[in-house]
Amino acid sequence: MRCPFCSYPEDKVVDSRSSREGREIRRRRECLRCGRRFTTYERLESQSPLVVKKDGTRVPFDRAKVLAGMVRACEKRPVAMSDLEAVVNRIEQAVQDQPESEVSSRFIGEQVMDALYRLDQVAYVRFASVYREFKDVNAFMDEVKTLLRHDR
Repeated sequence: MRCPFCSYPEDKVVDSRSSREGREIRRRRECLRCGRRFTTYERLESQSPLVVKKDGTRVPFDRAKVLAGMVRACEKRPVAMSDLEAVVNRIEQAVQDQPESEVSSRFIGEQVMDALYRLDQVAYVRFASVYREFKDVNAFMDEVKTLLRHDR
């Protein structure tokens, strides 16, 4: 592991903690050259189901891609990064728990939509506009009207 600040290849582990129900190890490290501290995470690598996209292509599940989409939807919104991480952890676990070796992108998208609806409705509409591929303002307004009807 290279120091992210000075690229020195040697460090020492200052602290190790188990996180995410014991599925991940968080390590605080200190660079032996510059003395700065940084955090690394070790996660068990497992065979994730493949994600079947709309066009039929299959790609490995990528939690970073799910998180990036949620972060983009929540930009400038009062949503904590820890909340988004928790949602991605739940989605990743749901994908891992699938008995099949493949999961549809629709399954993942609906999981994200449900979570964003509960976290922040503006972020939900932002994500929906991309996920559901709104073609015009009317489609966008229909989604907002549906949201308003459900809130009453």
